[in-house]
Formats: sequence, structure tokens, C-alpha cells
Amino acid sequence: MRIDVEVPTTLSDLDFYAQIGAFVSFELIHIVIILLGGIALFLFGMQLMGDGLKKVAGGKLEVILYRLSNTPLKGVLLGTGVTAIIQSSSATSVMVVGFVNAGMIKMKQAIGIIMGAIIGTSVTGWVLCLSDISGGAGWVDLLSTEVLAAVIGVIGIMFRMFCKNPTKKHIGDIMIGFCILMVGMQNMSAAVAPLRSEPAFIDMLTKFSNPFIGILIGLLVTAVLQSASATVGILQALSVTGAISFSVALPIIMGIAVGAAMPVIISSFGATTDGKRTAFVYLLVDALGALIWAVVFYSINHFVHFSFMDRTMTTVSIAFVNSLFRVATVAVLFPFIRFLEKMVCAIFKEVVDEEDKDIVEISVLDDRFIAHPTVAIEQAKTVLCSMAHMAQKNLIRSMELLDTFSQEKYDKIQRREDKVDRYEDKLGTYLVKITQQELTSGQNKEVSKLLHTISDFERISDHAVNISQAAAELFNEKLRFSDCAVEDVELMSLIMKEIVGNVIDAFEQNKVEYAYKTEPLEELVDIYCDEMKMNHVKRVQKGECTLHQGFIFNDLLTDFERIADHCSNVAVAIIELELNVFDTHEYLINLKKDNGTNFDKYFEEYKEMFPLSQY
Repeated sequence: MRIDVEVPTTLSDLDFYAQIGAFVSFELIHIVIILLGGIALFLFGMQLMGDGLKKVAGGKLEVILYRLSNTPLKGVLLGTGVTAIIQSSSATSVMVVGFVNAGMIKMKQAIGIIMGAIIGTSVTGWVLCLSDISGGAGWVDLLSTEVLAAVIGVIGIMFRMFCKNPTKKHIGDIMIGFCILMVGMQNMSAAVAPLRSEPAFIDMLTKFSNPFIGILIGLLVTAVLQSASATVGILQALSVTGAISFSVALPIIMGIAVGAAMPVIISSFGATTDGKRTAFVYLLVDALGALIWAVVFYSINHFVHFSFMDRTMTTVSIAFVNSLFRVATVAVLFPFIRFLEKMVCAIFKEVVDEEDKDIVEISVLDDRFIAHPTVAIEQAKTVLCSMAHMAQKNLIRSMELLDTFSQEKYDKIQRREDKVDRYEDKLGTYLVKITQQELTSGQNKEVSKLLHTISDFERISDHAVNISQAAAELFNEKLRFSDCAVEDVELMSLIMKEIVGNVIDAFEQNKVEYAYKTEPLEELVDIYCDEMKMNHVKRVQKGECTLHQGFIFNDLLTDFERIADHCSNVAVAIIELELNVFDTHEYLINLKKDNGTNFDKYFEEYKEMFPLSQY
């Protein structure tokens, strides 16, 4: 077989082809660079705008999301609304994974919110349709996208630079983000505009009309960019070439929906079983939606041959198809929420570990919430209250050992102390991460209170362990206190239950009036401990108690005294933060002088409630 190939024969012909090759190469590089720059601006603008919207909301969106989504329908509506505001279905879904992971909402609620997020993310496509606005002659030119974006950007930068109010600064961020988003969209459109006359480019796009290739391309690009809105934006930018037909756009939009699940799946690494289930629901809903509608649409098209398959798409029609596909997917799958729940539960089976049940509580401190301080602080307080109750249980059990020793109870106290230590470590790290966020004055106050009280609750548990060890020593060495010493220990045990229970209630319910009762009781403990130590010295001198018993008794009183001190620290932290007073020493001096705090009244009441033996 003979093949005729036309070969340039002159030097001028070679130069000509070389110039053409160089032109094509440099033009392609130029287009790719401008396109990537536009994508970068687009992503940054979208993030800036979304972050600004979240900060203006002041954490209320997250609270509304998990408090009001008690039915699947409410979940869909709230998920749609929140995602439309923060411009990210991934952010909403990652937040929901955190809620389920922390046990704050049920799987059924989470599925509804995720379905809403799938719809809500299509709103960005409609915002991008503003890039189609063009001016005209004279003053009408002021209505163009360029002028609109520029005006909003100027107003935004003025808000950002000259306003001292944080909310106004965040509004400025929203405006600047919108401006950058529009500029990025325009850059992408301008970059690909020359390709409208390139046969190779048009030929490449026609291959995407194959459903399998189109879905795969949409999935891969979205997985790489980690943003469905960005991929839809690129598709809308490409529509200016006139080469995007309905047959090309539909499978890519389906693939974009599936690819949007990747960030959520990644966020579930390290989550609980329920957290993994929730993340997988996002992928499952989008994948089922793409599968169902691909089978239905292309099966019908095989017989009917829709006339609109070759219709040229615009930014508006792409936004419409994107929204329609997502709404249709949710509408079809919404009645099967219970089935979806059962399906993911069957895929990710629960593994119950009796020894580490507390890990579920610690997992409430989910890093997904760090970007949402309102929720993160509330969860930190929940965990700290749980830690305080564990310390309280340890103290009660350790004091019971003084009366009747049990090796089983003793071992439980040691194990619970290990849990309390883990809680303290996790809480401290978590709260430090929260402080790195931009917090309101109220949030700062709450975080300060939590940071002030962590170590005090942990130390109460430490002293409970000391008491249990004293009980073990008495039991192992067959020692017994005198009747008077036993009476003193029993009295102090009652006081410890009162003061610890009182301060935990004050902390948990944020009741300052409870906190005011702590310092008078702590004062009474100090006085009683001094008297008890002196009385015990006299008993040792009389031979009623041995020196060894004296050391153990003295150590117990020291532990009781320290527990009261830590309770006082917690109460003072609650009161100081409530009154915005931060000089503890001065506060304690003034507390006893201030009749408004009823210090003397509470002191006398406690003295009558817990009378010291006059033996």
C-alpha cells in the first residue's frame, strides 16, 4: 500500500510550520495558565464569601441545623438553606458527619440534611449566571458584570479597612469574595473563549457526550478540585465557546454530583461507625441519583431521540439542569430514607468495645466543629461536665472504701482516673484549637471558664485516688481509726459530697448563686481540718491512735482540704467571668466583706448543717 505524504521542500515552508507549531504551543500554555488562575480566584472567592457568611451568622446556622432538623423534611429544608448560605455542600455535610459522630443527631436526621445540602450547592451556579450580564451603550454599560463586581469589591474593601465592627468586616469579606468569584469566572470564560474556533477542542468535547466518559470526567475534576460549585463554574465558563451541548453537559453534571462526595468521605476517616455511615450516605445518594437518572433518561432517549440533545448550553441552562438533576434525585430518594439508613448500617456494622465505651464521649470533641466555635464550645462543656461527674463518682466511691473496702471498687476508681486524665488531655488540646478561631466576647468568656476549670476537676479525681489508696492501706495493714477519727472522716465525707455536688451544679447550670455558696463551705472545711488535726494529735499523744494511723488520717484531711480548694477555684472562675473581675486574691478578700454575697449567712447555715463533734 502506498501512502502519499506531502513534505515541505523549501526552507521557507519549514519556517512556516515551525512558527505555526510555536504559536499553537504558546497559545495553549497561555490558555491553561489563565484558566488555572481563574479557577484559583474562583475557589478563593467562594471560600472567602462562605467564611464571611458563616461569621456574620455568628454560629447560629450550626445550632439551628442540629436543633431544628428533628424530621427528615425539616432536615432537607434546613440543609438546603444552610448550604445555599455558606456556598458549600461539603462544609454542611462534614458538619453533619461531626454531629452524628458526636451523637448529637440521629442518622435519619443526617440523611435529610445531606439531601438538602445536595440541592443547596446548586445555588452557586445561579449566582454565576450574573457573569452573563453585559452592558450596552452609554449609562447602560454600568449594568455590566465588570462594573457590578468592581462596585461590590470597592464597598467590600472599604468595610474591611475602615469599619471596626467585626460583623461589618465580615460583610466586607462577603463582598470581596463575591468580587473575586466574579473575576475568576470572567477569567475562566476569557481563557477558553479562543477555543470556540478550534476543531480539536470541539471534537474532544463531543466525546464527553458519551455518558460513561462524561460522568467520569465530572467525577475526577470535582474530586481533584474538592468543589462541585467550582466544577460547575468551569462548565459554565466553557459554555461561552458554544461547544457545550445538552448531551455533553448532562453526564458531566451527574459526575460532578458523585465527585462532590469525596471531601466528605475523606473527612470521615477516624470517625465513629455512625460518622462513616453518614459520610457514605452522601456518596450513596449522589451515586444512586446518577445511576437512576442515567438509566431512565438514556433508555428513553434510545427510543424517543430527544430533540434537545444538541441544544447549545448557556450558563443559565447549565445552572437549571444542575438544579433540576439534584432536586429530582432528592425527590426520588426522599421516601426511601429508612432504606438508605438500613443500607449504610449493613455496610458499616457497629463494633461494640465494652472496655472503651468512653471513647464515644471523647469523640464529641470532633475537629470538624473547630470551624464552628458555637458548637465546639458547647461540646467541650458537655465533655467537661461528663469529666466532672466522673471525678465526683470517683470521690464518692473512694470515701465508701474507707468504711467498707472492696478491691473491685478500688480497681474501678483507678480505671476511671485514667479516663479522667484522657478527658483532660483531649479537652485542653481542643480548647486551645478553639482559641485560634475568631471568637465573640461571649465565646471567649466561655472558653476561658472551661480552661480555668479543667485542671481543678481533674485534681479532684486525683485526690479521690489518694483517698482510695489510704483506704487500701488501712485494709491491707488491718488498721482502724478510733471512733472519734471515724466520726471526723464521716463528717468530712458528707461535706465533700455537698461542696463537690454544689460546684458541679453551679458549673453545669451556670448558676452564680450556687457558686457563692462554695467559698463559705470551703472556709468551714479549712477550719474543721485544722481542728481535726489538732484533736488527732491529742489522741495520738494519749495512745488512742497510733502514729501510723495519724499519718494516714492527716493525709486524708489534706486531700479533703485540697478538694475543697479546687471546688473554690471553679466557683471563683464562674463568678469572676460573670462579673468580669480577674483578680482572684482581691475578689476573695472582698467576698467575705460583701454582704450582698451572703457569705456569713451561708457559713452559719453550713456550720449548723455539719456540726463538728465536741469530743
